[in-house]
Amino acid sequence: MTTVATFRLPRATRPRHLAGTGALLRLALRRDRVLVPAWALALGAAVAAMGSSFEALYDTAAKRAELAGSMNANGSMRALYGPVFGDSIGGLIAWRMAGFGAVLAAVMSLLIVVRHTREEEETGRQELLSAAVVGRRAPLTAALLTALLANAGVTVLIAGGLTASGQPAAGSFALGLAIGGTGALFAALATIAAQLTESARLARGLTGAVLGLAFALRAAGDAATTGAGSPLTWASPLGWSENLRAYAGERWWVLLLFAAGTALALAAGYVLTARRDIGMSFLPARPGPAAAPRSLNGPFGLAWRLQRGTLLGWSAGFLCAGGIFGGIARGAADLVGDNAQTRQIVERMGGQQGLTDAFLATMAGMLGMVAALYAVGAVLRLRGEETGGRAEPVLAGAVGRLRWAAGHLVIAYLGTAAVLAAGGLALGTAYGVSVDDLGGRLGPVLVATLAQVPAVWTLTSLAVLILGLLPKATGAVWAVVGGCLALGWIGPSLKFPQWLMDLSPYSHLPKLPGAEATAAPFVWLLALSAVCAAAGLVGVRRRDLG
Repeated sequence: MTTVATFRLPRATRPRHLAGTGALLRLALRRDRVLVPAWALALGAAVAAMGSSFEALYDTAAKRAELAGSMNANGSMRALYGPVFGDSIGGLIAWRMAGFGAVLAAVMSLLIVVRHTREEEETGRQELLSAAVVGRRAPLTAALLTALLANAGVTVLIAGGLTASGQPAAGSFALGLAIGGTGALFAALATIAAQLTESARLARGLTGAVLGLAFALRAAGDAATTGAGSPLTWASPLGWSENLRAYAGERWWVLLLFAAGTALALAAGYVLTARRDIGMSFLPARPGPAAAPRSLNGPFGLAWRLQRGTLLGWSAGFLCAGGIFGGIARGAADLVGDNAQTRQIVERMGGQQGLTDAFLATMAGMLGMVAALYAVGAVLRLRGEETGGRAEPVLAGAVGRLRWAAGHLVIAYLGTAAVLAAGGLALGTAYGVSVDDLGGRLGPVLVATLAQVPAVWTLTSLAVLILGLLPKATGAVWAVVGGCLALGWIGPSLKFPQWLMDLSPYSHLPKLPGAEATAAPFVWLLALSAVCAAAGLVGVRRRDLG
């Protein structure tokens, strides 16, 4: 009988599932030594500084109570900002930041996790690291710990800053935990997306789609009812954040929802990562045909093939968002007592025209600001092709750099218009149907949404400029887009100075529908966009790739 000897590693030398986690964590923290502190400090400072703004704007209990009552009485305002559970300064801070801060924490977390998991696999760096003594679950654990540390920093900065400014400690920690808990939950959800998808871009897009769905559920639920909350609100993690009710009789048990959701998502992420090979995914790309179709005969065809899924996904998302907000726009004029404070906030955001038109202008502006996220992502796909080594084979043929870049940029610029058109059509159709005037309302609302295109293209061209001249600093574009979004979301209600608001290209556009429009701002923004794009393309042509 022949015996087969089996080789077994000594127990002390068997690879552990978490071996190397500490080293990978230190590497991740070093790589994110600018990104994580910048996010945490920006979030903490924004929340802490909001108290002084509310104290200046609403310096008496009567004014604060009037603001809270008018907001809670209007479904459109509740959908946009959420209900007000407390009329103290702290309660108003929680009203404005529990939802918005949670969204920013979620975006920060998904970017961190995907960067240190799927992106590492996509570029091949993870395979090199795994050749050393690195456990199967170590990369995922290091990425999660990085995101959790970032959210812990956000929580501490928010709670500490608000407590130091004189707000009650319990409410301050509740608000910090609500925002940090949302970030931790979406970090866990990003681990699942990183196992399901084949690329970092798709992983970010999938997690972002979940975040968009959470926002839509929260908005629809808050628009329907206040007080105990709608089932739709409780189905959204963003609804949990607001229903923790910081400074308004804190519901500490809501933290159990964050803990349970995070634990379940983490368990799913770890189970999935143990069942696949490095570089593989549970939703792999389908094999293509043996012969390439004629549509791939050129750089534009290739760019369209690579980006069409993202474009269709964003268009579908804008259709849903436009339909939701168009359906509740009719209630924007139904303010209890025609409250002057609420009217002023809406008019600062959407213009001095009628209140309903001001609300529609606000929604069109928000769609424009969110569309910049799609546009910048489409531009930075060029950087991903470059660093992933996929651009080199294309450029080795009879394709110049400008033709290669132009293929992706056409998708970025025209895709922006398509995404906004989808949102404008849904917004105008839903509002027109609700007021029985589809023919009279669809056109103006669609024009108002498409009027955001020059501002979005300005940010798109800024991304091209940085890609061409400072390719290693392309991450800074996301900070610029986030800053414009923050200015548009919280600037009008806190009466930010005009010079600060003017830093955003969106503040130079007329507030359509209803406002008087001139050609000058559109021409200037388009000219600036053209100059930045041209300078960026010159940089792409002259610099070394990689």
